[in-house]
Amino acid sequence: MQEETLLTCRRFRVVRRRYRAADGTEHVHDSVQHPGAVTIVPMVDDEHVCLIRNHRVAVDETLIELPAGTLEPNEPPIETARRELIEETGFTAGRIEPLCQFFMSPGILNERMHVFLALDLKPGPTRRESGEEIENLVVTWGEALRLCESGEIQDAKSLAAILFYDRFRRRR
Repeated sequence: MQEETLLTCRRFRVVRRRYRAADGTEHVHDSVQHPGAVTIVPMVDDEHVCLIRNHRVAVDETLIELPAGTLEPNEPPIETARRELIEETGFTAGRIEPLCQFFMSPGILNERMHVFLALDLKPGPTRRESGEEIENLVVTWGEALRLCESGEIQDAKSLAAILFYDRFRRRR
């Protein structure tokens, strides 16, 4: 396989790969190479979760999401989860547990999303980055599910994490 970098940005690279398939035909595939990211399900208590309203420049909309962020070089995903939770919501977690992992859009993107559950939260100041337009939105778990069902949550990672954790919660 031959790889050529087409574009390098702060958080990802776009690469073109030329390869030969099992049937011998030659192909070209362009993809985004991403370091990976985390999504956090921050349970304020047994019945309340902290979502965020986050203005996303790429879609020019304010979306309802779970807090999330990109892994820094050599940073373990659990440490990214701790850091991003504080940065985006101000909450510090007494416990963080891994829930699941998945690929965001493996046809064009290699980003692996690591989902964590944050428990025993303590409020504090946020450390939002310059330019971030984020606001905490604490809702009941039932309201979070309703937001998923109604289409008000449109963010794929948040939908996947909330629905996965809901299934997990029911098994407990």
